Amino acid sequence: QVQLVESGGGLVQAGGSLRLSCAASGRTFSSLAMGWFRQAPGKEREFVAAIRWSGGSTYYADSVKGRFTISRDNAKNTVYLQMNSLKPEDTAVYYCAADLLRSLGRRYYSADEYDYWGQGTQVTVSS
Repeated sequence: QVQLVESGGGLVQAGGSLRLSCAASGRTFSSLAMGWFRQAPGKEREFVAAIRWSGGSTYYADSVKGRFTISRDNAKNTVYLQMNSLKPEDTAVYYCAADLLRSLGRRYYSADEYDYWGQGTQVTVSS
């Protein structure tokens, strides 16, 4: 079992920044690929970013490319999502997810690819 705990969400004005963290336990962190998803009210959960076990490969949704950065620190068992130039449409609950396939499957953008999920952290961007 893998436990994931997100933190760092909050209320920020448009154009501002936030950094989300996700602490993992229960399994060797470097054996996991990690992803971030988000879900706005009334909408389906959508892919935001993903990173392979080594941090050498990262993937982003078009809507966040150039504004968000995913990274990981395997020594701290933590994955991060740095969010800059935030927009009101970024408002959502953000979820951290772990994939037991550390190289990431081809469908890294699909929630079905991931095996474990955190409880989510709310991000609200005011205009």
